[in-house]
Amino acid sequence: MYKRVEATIGGRQYVVETGKLARQANGAVVVTYGETVVLVSAVAATEPRESVDFLPLTVEYQERLYAVGRIPGSFFRREIGRPSEKETLSARQIDRPLRPLFPAGWTTETQVIATVLSADQQNDPDTLAVTGASAALTVSDIHFAGPVAAVRVGYIAGEYVVNPTQSELQASSLNLVVAGSREAVVMVEGGAGSVPEEVVQEAIFFAHREMQPLIAIQEELRAAVGRPKRPFSPPAVDAALVERVQAMAREELAQALTTPEKMQRYARIHELKARIIRELGEEAAGREGQVKAAVQDLQKRLMRERIFGQRTRIDGRRFDEVRPISCEVGVLPRTHGSALFTRGETQTIVTTTLGSSEDEQKIESLYGESAKPFMLHYNFPPYCVGEVRPLRGPSRRDIGHGALAERSLRAVLPKADSFPYTIRVVSEVLESNGSSSMATACGGSLALMDAGVPVKGAVAGIAMGLIKGDDEIVILSDIIGDEDHLGDMDFKVVGTETGITALQMDIKITGVTEAIMTAAFAQARAGRLHILGKMGTAIASPRQELSIYAPKITTMEINPDKIRDLIGPGGKMIRGLTAEFGVKIEVEDSGQVRIFAPNGDLAAKVVARVREITQEVEVGRIYRGIVKKVVEFGAFVEVLPGTDGLVHISQLEDRRVQTVSEVLKEGDEVMVKVLEVDRQGKIRLSRKAAMAELKAGQAG
Repeated sequence: MYKRVEATIGGRQYVVETGKLARQANGAVVVTYGETVVLVSAVAATEPRESVDFLPLTVEYQERLYAVGRIPGSFFRREIGRPSEKETLSARQIDRPLRPLFPAGWTTETQVIATVLSADQQNDPDTLAVTGASAALTVSDIHFAGPVAAVRVGYIAGEYVVNPTQSELQASSLNLVVAGSREAVVMVEGGAGSVPEEVVQEAIFFAHREMQPLIAIQEELRAAVGRPKRPFSPPAVDAALVERVQAMAREELAQALTTPEKMQRYARIHELKARIIRELGEEAAGREGQVKAAVQDLQKRLMRERIFGQRTRIDGRRFDEVRPISCEVGVLPRTHGSALFTRGETQTIVTTTLGSSEDEQKIESLYGESAKPFMLHYNFPPYCVGEVRPLRGPSRRDIGHGALAERSLRAVLPKADSFPYTIRVVSEVLESNGSSSMATACGGSLALMDAGVPVKGAVAGIAMGLIKGDDEIVILSDIIGDEDHLGDMDFKVVGTETGITALQMDIKITGVTEAIMTAAFAQARAGRLHILGKMGTAIASPRQELSIYAPKITTMEINPDKIRDLIGPGGKMIRGLTAEFGVKIEVEDSGQVRIFAPNGDLAAKVVARVREITQEVEVGRIYRGIVKKVVEFGAFVEVLPGTDGLVHISQLEDRRVQTVSEVLKEGDEVMVKVLEVDRQGKIRLSRKAAMAELKAGQAG
């Protein structure tokens, strides 16, 4: 049955329709905002998967270039291969608010696919896809505790703007995507230009208020055309087995949780599970998963008892205490910048590499072709957590963590006109026990300063957690992996001394009040300032000189009319300079020339050659030229590389000349004086005048 619902968001009509497209999916909707249209489908298999102890949910987001009337630039002229970074990040953005809302024990393969059908290049389809995914699940027969919705928030001239257009975002100091239910915010993702905490906090609650009409229209849609939910019963749990397992495990597990070292703690817990399975014998046969789940549930309960009862954490820290920090810079001799950042059992080595504009990442997207001059790549090899697995390129998690750290640092980078380098930062995670993305932000900041990049300030990040009890909530600073996995909130905050540059928050409980949010922001700021202080002991400001291995950029200006002379026919001249000196030369239409050379001496030589090639003739000046061509009425003489003028036959000698060839032939060197440069740039030369002036000079 077809149904259309609509709301007004940001002064524009927001339409959700179902029952017209993709009708064989369990649920499908079309979301339209402006002229951006997104189709979102939700499908679940007919039967649950056997022996699965996780939620088998996959979320895909697809941008089709036909949506903006373009044909892909790939060889095959179609969208192929792995998703783009934008598609991956958008898929994660959809997944994160949905995943906690499936019922415990849901093991039916479920897939959500969002496809951008039309894009007006002003209203970003990513937030529409989040709301659309919720709507598709809400009207389907799939069990889902929604609805949820998402909006984007900007901050322009002191005012909050809901769903700002791409044009408006250019003037915004804030770009936050916020997802929430009717009761609470469930996900936050975005960046900021070193904005104070109170501005970001209010933006989150502003977004939650503004998204309520989107929740309401989904509820209206469900009431009108929602399908009955399919029969579902969580997998049966043997309460007696759980009780027995937890009784067997409690004492030893409580002791294991006092082990501060992650790998030792994990080894003790692993051995405990194995021993219980052995001792249970036939009683555990075929139910090993239930045994392990019972131990994990007990682990979560014991961790909370330790926090609320003993007021301490697994590793013995106070709630607001940051793990020990160690910072080093310049640890790799040949990189342009490097840093080793260690916080507890999380460690990253981060490098900075500087290049020319030719090294920029070329991107083809719904917004056209663009170049990306700053890149941050995050790598999470298996050894960093003591595992063995194949290396198959960056995962969605790697891309997501890298994007968060990239947003964190982008706000402090210098403008291209003052620092025209392409910058690549790479983080190799060497150890991980929570907050490796925040360690990447810290290490990236240090590596940039070590490379001499004139950043506006140091950046540090911290991951906060939250544990909710019956009548108390505890906020944890710098959470470790167990606290992330077993806790109720993962709240990453990155910024400078003055404000926030990036934020990511996932909430697993039904609500976070404004008071809790205020306390979390304040505790995060205190932790961030503490980390910045530790980082400052390694390097307090960017180095004044770039690495000797970094390319040196020399910028000069030439007359735009001389660009063709510098480039030469078919690029012959500029290719020759590049090959001769081993440099990169970039020429802008404005006449700005950038020379990327290994050292200053080489750059100076290239500058001299460029000036020689592009210099302009001066009227009245004498030049030593080469005869390039002899014609009946005179000779063409090259006075500068690529620049020649005409010596008329009457200007060859201080006498009447019958034929040009009796005075000059091709290849002769000749002294000539510039008599005139006309409006068309034609140069009139005189050998006669040059000889007279030189003779007079010798006589004097």
